[in-house]
Amino acid sequence: MMKRIYILIVAILAGSAAAAQVPELKPEVFDLLDLDRPGLEQVKALRSEGKDAEAAAALLDYYKNRKGIRTPEIRDVKKVKINKEQQQWADDALNHTFFAHKGYQPSYNYGEDINWRYWPVEDNELRWQLHRHKWFAPMGRAYRVSGDEKYAIEWTKQYIDWIRKNPYVKISKAEYEITNDSQLKDDAENSRFAWRPLEVSHRLQDQPVQFQLFIDSPAFTAEFLTEFLVNYHRHAEHIISNYSKQGNHLLFEAQRMLYAGTFFPEFKKAETWRQSGVEVLNREINVQVYDDGGQYELCPHYHLAAINIFIKALEVADVNGFRNAFPQSYIDTIEKMIEFYTNISFPDYTNPCFSDAKLVTKKEMLNNYKDWSKLFPDNGLIRHMATEGAEGALPEYLSKGYLTSGFFVFRNSWDSDAIQMIVKAGPPAFWHNQPDNGTFELWYNGKNLFQDSGSYVYAGKGEVMEERNWFRRSSVHNTLTLGNKNFETTDSKTLLWQPEGEVQILVTENQSYKNLKHRRSIFFVDGSYFVIVDEAVGDAKGSVNLHYQMPRSGKTPIENTAEEMYFATTFKEGSNFKLECFGPEGMTKKKEEGWQSPAYKKKYKRMNVSYNVRKEAGEPVRYITVIALKEDGGNNPKLSAKFLNKTFEESRLKLQVKCGKDKRTLEYNL
Repeated sequence: MMKRIYILIVAILAGSAAAAQVPELKPEVFDLLDLDRPGLEQVKALRSEGKDAEAAAALLDYYKNRKGIRTPEIRDVKKVKINKEQQQWADDALNHTFFAHKGYQPSYNYGEDINWRYWPVEDNELRWQLHRHKWFAPMGRAYRVSGDEKYAIEWTKQYIDWIRKNPYVKISKAEYEITNDSQLKDDAENSRFAWRPLEVSHRLQDQPVQFQLFIDSPAFTAEFLTEFLVNYHRHAEHIISNYSKQGNHLLFEAQRMLYAGTFFPEFKKAETWRQSGVEVLNREINVQVYDDGGQYELCPHYHLAAINIFIKALEVADVNGFRNAFPQSYIDTIEKMIEFYTNISFPDYTNPCFSDAKLVTKKEMLNNYKDWSKLFPDNGLIRHMATEGAEGALPEYLSKGYLTSGFFVFRNSWDSDAIQMIVKAGPPAFWHNQPDNGTFELWYNGKNLFQDSGSYVYAGKGEVMEERNWFRRSSVHNTLTLGNKNFETTDSKTLLWQPEGEVQILVTENQSYKNLKHRRSIFFVDGSYFVIVDEAVGDAKGSVNLHYQMPRSGKTPIENTAEEMYFATTFKEGSNFKLECFGPEGMTKKKEEGWQSPAYKKKYKRMNVSYNVRKEAGEPVRYITVIALKEDGGNNPKLSAKFLNKTFEESRLKLQVKCGKDKRTLEYNL
């Protein structure tokens, strides 16, 4: 009684605006637990006597004193810290201003009487991620650091408020994944967001952290404990019955089921949950990761996420004594994935923005490499990246091809002043992939000169979906289209990969449209400039468009004229290029709208250019593009190029190119 009076007084003093949501004793919790487990003897005895309230109090005492079960995030609650951003999220949450998504800042306020269905912008991600409760753990950190009960009181109220206002309504697995307009209404419509398995799994992972941070608070009552455990059990059972079909969602869900079964072994279903997570991860690492180490969504962002999912499962296994659940092949595959990611990243630790990728920071990646280096201490490349070159060793190779995944890297050095082109031309992939086969990014002397457009947003209604569709268009990538239409097929075949020698060559081919095949041949000449040959072959009629995305130039003009077929940058920093295209008679060039998005809801204006030729049925259209790289903004080299085989040949290509003083014949025979 005194404890409840204390909590009420503190709540009044804290001025909490939360709606009055009082936790109730849930006696069904005892049927979910293995009361024969050591340490639960008193709970079992009190339960058998019908003393549910006393049994709940004994259960709370058991958890407060439980030892030996940990999460990687909280090794010692006495050493918990909080950063400035987390403190802001915690303080804002006291007034129901909830941090849901970094793309929507400042955060929205969800009302004195919390409206969990408030959708200020009809972007699915904003509403989905509200139900991840990202501010709950920061509230716990704020409580541990400050000792101020207002955080614990408010957390328990919001936790119960969410349970009361977000009832689970059974809908189909397919309906959870709806990205556009839906016919679902009321509680069913809300379940699509609140109970999507990915969000459920996020809560499943974070709630053990919250549990550890808040359990010593007087606000964490025995009644609240029963609500918490019943809710947690419902979450785990929901996932095991509604695993996503494939992709990174399935990996996240499985890794978090491993968390659930590990942190709460008292549940009768705990071992089933844990084994389910282990089995899915051991299976999917062989399904979702190609033999060359690439993750099958073909998106650098989700490749990185998959690495850390697989490692996080290992960490939980490590700290709780069951690492042998994962075979050596699982660990070897993670190492291969890290090497893949390192190769398709630039010297400043950033990754290409292919597909739905976001631009990572060097700080973020250094932390990743430091963690990875602990797992793979003998890997010289990982150690080199973790120490910024102070330790470890670089590979003997420079250029590298991943033929199964369709990622290829041309480089003349691993240093920041390197020339490095990363090409994406792979097999069919999944939702986060974009129809962009043949596209590339090009780094030179500390600058990314041909950044991919990115994705900007994911899915939603109206304008949000229009924005996503703009960034997904094939025509806003460095590739070739027919009439600016999206590719009908994304299934590139590698015809030639020659990563060594004075002239390095990549030849890929994609049946982009039913009646038009695109062959792209890239020559990296003497480690200094590129020649790209694009050949469009088939019965299609219409405009064949070759697209290049110019860098963001700000107030620095990109040199070009209406008559000449070149573009040249004039930056002062020492990283410039001249791009000139040579095509059939009648070729025109056009400057078009361009944007680059390095992060969700962030975009920057730039120029998109296209070279355009009218194609008649049966006649191939062929372009040669020369990209010369130079330090200064002036003194553009003289460029020229012509085909020596006058028409398209399936097995042969021969051309003559001049770049400044360098003149040579380039060719291959397949």
